[in-house]
Amino acid sequence: MNIAKVGEMYELTPDTLRYYEKIGLIPPVHRNAAGVRDYDEEDCRNVEFVKCLRGAGMSVERIGEFVRLSSTDPDGLKKRLELLAEQRRQLAERMEQLEETMHRLDYKISFFTEKYREAAGNK
Repeated sequence: MNIAKVGEMYELTPDTLRYYEKIGLIPPVHRNAAGVRDYDEEDCRNVEFVKCLRGAGMSVERIGEFVRLSSTDPDGLKKRLELLAEQRRQLAERMEQLEETMHRLDYKISFFTEKYREAAGNK
């Protein structure tokens, strides 16, 4: 699959995909005989995982750290687990904050809906 199609599929620009590859967030993408990037399923899984981590709020630097850690060395595995667990904790905290914000907005919407109805009824 070419870079434009993968970009469209994951809502990333081709420049972003090239950048992720250049800085090592995703391994070098397979290329066809003409030297054009040809993403296979594994390449797409790597892109999807990086996008997931970015969506969870993980910085590019932390993702790079995660990727550089060995997945077979026990110390690397432990550090990867710690990075993911910390990001999950931060995401859960952010979700709580968003939930509080939603409740506050719901209250204000109800308040102003009632005020609008009262004002419209007086006209």
